Amino acid sequence: MGVLGTRVLRKEDPEFLTVGGSYVDDLAPHDALHVTFVRSLVAHAEITNVDTSDAAVMPGVVGVFTAADLELVARAPTMPMLNQQMERTWLALDRVRYVGEPIVAIVSRTATEGVDAAELVFVDYEPLTPVVSMRESLNDEILLFPEVGTNTTFANPSTAGDDFFDGCEVTVDLAFGNQRLAPCPLEPRATIARWDTGDDGVLRLTQWASTQGAHGTRDNLAAATGVEADHVRVICPDVGGGFGAKNGGYPEDIVVSLLARKLETPMRWAETRSESMLGLAHGRGCWFTATIGGTRDGRVQAYKVHMLQDAGAYPAVGAVLPFITNVVASGVYDIAKVDFSWTSVMTNTVPMGAYRGAGRPEATHAIERMIEVFAAEIGHDPVEVRRKNFFAPERFPLVTPTGAAMDSGEYAKAMDAVMAAVDYPALRVEQQRRRDDGDDKLLGLGWSAYVEIANPMQQGEFGSIDIKPDGTAVVLTGSSSHGQGHHTAFAQIASELTGIDVALIEVRHGDTAEVPRGGGTGGSKSLQIGGTAVWHATESVIDMAKAVAADLLEASESDIVLDAETGAFSVAGTPAISTSWAEVATAASAGDTGGLRAEADFQPAGATFPFGVHLSVVDVDRGTGEVTIQRHIACDDAGTIVNPLIVDGQVHGGIASGIAQAFIEEFAYDEDGNPQTANFMDYALVSAAELPSFERIAQETPTPHNPIGAKGVGESGTIGATPAVQNAVVDALSHLGVRHIEMPTTPQRVWRTMNEATI
Repeated sequence: MGVLGTRVLRKEDPEFLTVGGSYVDDLAPHDALHVTFVRSLVAHAEITNVDTSDAAVMPGVVGVFTAADLELVARAPTMPMLNQQMERTWLALDRVRYVGEPIVAIVSRTATEGVDAAELVFVDYEPLTPVVSMRESLNDEILLFPEVGTNTTFANPSTAGDDFFDGCEVTVDLAFGNQRLAPCPLEPRATIARWDTGDDGVLRLTQWASTQGAHGTRDNLAAATGVEADHVRVICPDVGGGFGAKNGGYPEDIVVSLLARKLETPMRWAETRSESMLGLAHGRGCWFTATIGGTRDGRVQAYKVHMLQDAGAYPAVGAVLPFITNVVASGVYDIAKVDFSWTSVMTNTVPMGAYRGAGRPEATHAIERMIEVFAAEIGHDPVEVRRKNFFAPERFPLVTPTGAAMDSGEYAKAMDAVMAAVDYPALRVEQQRRRDDGDDKLLGLGWSAYVEIANPMQQGEFGSIDIKPDGTAVVLTGSSSHGQGHHTAFAQIASELTGIDVALIEVRHGDTAEVPRGGGTGGSKSLQIGGTAVWHATESVIDMAKAVAADLLEASESDIVLDAETGAFSVAGTPAISTSWAEVATAASAGDTGGLRAEADFQPAGATFPFGVHLSVVDVDRGTGEVTIQRHIACDDAGTIVNPLIVDGQVHGGIASGIAQAFIEEFAYDEDGNPQTANFMDYALVSAAELPSFERIAQETPTPHNPIGAKGVGESGTIGATPAVQNAVVDALSHLGVRHIEMPTTPQRVWRTMNEATI
């Protein structure tokens, strides 16, 4: 029996739980100077003057730098589909466009001295009217880039004609939002930069970064500093969470590297939590206008939705996410006609980026709310409407009207498993009893069925394995871990094929000087492509080892077999005479091969499509509107599971963030663009106190796109949980005539909805 599919304890945890991790801010050279940023206090204004004279003479201050001092120039968005006229400088030059935008960089001996000096930088503003609402931005009455003439940075119009819903007996309209969120990783951003001149006279940059991908960060820094990529080394140590937002291409990372070169000394920067809330890219933030149509017996025939995406102050990846939302817009449903359109607009807010799920949670939220309102309109149970419209398993592989080339799915099976786990009919009886008896707690049942696209850009990945003479192994991966358990899962893959104990396999990543290439971690892609690269590299090293073992055993190479249980090589049919990995590796090191090392680059045949069904059971207090999650049951299918323990952890973390969005979490601004939730006192970050113990049902539907059969699970819980909770709250109040409640479903919002409801 191999180790794949077993609950191997995470190799990385003992260090984290005892001595702790090694993070960027722990690694700064003793002579590194500190960088402090002076940030905009207004959302929209012309900069008329920046006075740094008082700050420059403060104790410990080495220098104070503006965009002009660093000769920064405006740069177009890096993604070509975005409006290329919407440029920015890494320090604001003549205009600020959101609260928190960096304007001045202060270099000091200590961090405290930098903060003190920052208080004495005086910026004169000529205030401009801010635009905070994306719907107001769409009018182009207030322009963030007047010279461009529009606030739209990326758009795809509807192609539906007036006859789109012809033949539908019922159509239902709904306009609703998906609120802005802050990623809130446990470790805020940090970076260290140092330049050195080598023996060849070439100046090279070494940058330590809290990032999700060392190689992508390397390439960003090389482009920004004007050097070749092979003259930049990025080291990514332990990372305390990323959730899509840590991409290494932020203005602060670049400015720190420029200052280190300019002053010829190492530089360090670590953001505060408040800075992180105003500097790390936000997620979600969109508005849907949707119509769904079908028959009175529950068959959905047409679905049309427009997505208005908030891009924030500068166009980046967040503005492009509707492109991914489009792919899975129709979810798990066989809908003949689907029309998805979008418009991404600029606002005077923190720029938007990728956040856990990055476009797929938005798609699921939209279709799952529309399925609910359609079921309510025709008076059918939402379970039966979903079941009637699921793609049947025998249809796979298939291509949806929006171009999703889906690999495999068992949607009804997942729903049946959840229904059986909760005794769904009994819950409906209990719900009616509470309504009839006037119980203080209303019961709500909320369903969500979802499909996501994992590795949506179909990226490849690098992996290698090196067998040492002592029989241990070192695995290198271009993927990057920030909590996902790569060190354990990738070791399990190598162990499964070689028979080397998981404890004897070291997994390393995150140093571009050691790992030649890589795509980093994001989009639930690591195991399916990074793990497969390790799989292929391991297969290759086994073939190399068999050739060496053949010499040691004086046999033909074709007769050598490896026992993957024991890690012993022998001649087929005579297992009593064998040689070990240590003996083979020692011989290989002494021979012409120079050792046992193999590498592989895996390019997948397509993306994979994890899926699942969630049911949330909530209580709603009639008197206060408070929502309490009583049970949350999830069947998340991510293909073949390598380590159930890691998968459980990923799903639980995802459900927590998804539930948080549904009922408490929101990054809010006032009408002047002032953040209202810029710290953990004001931002409602979820904790264990607000959550139940989640109930997980395992299901595995392998993908044919990789030899492991794995899909992805890092974002699944988030995608499924949010609409399940929102649907549950609406369901609890549906007998009052309530059709919809916006997220977050706070007590105030729910109480007001109940008291304003009319049947």
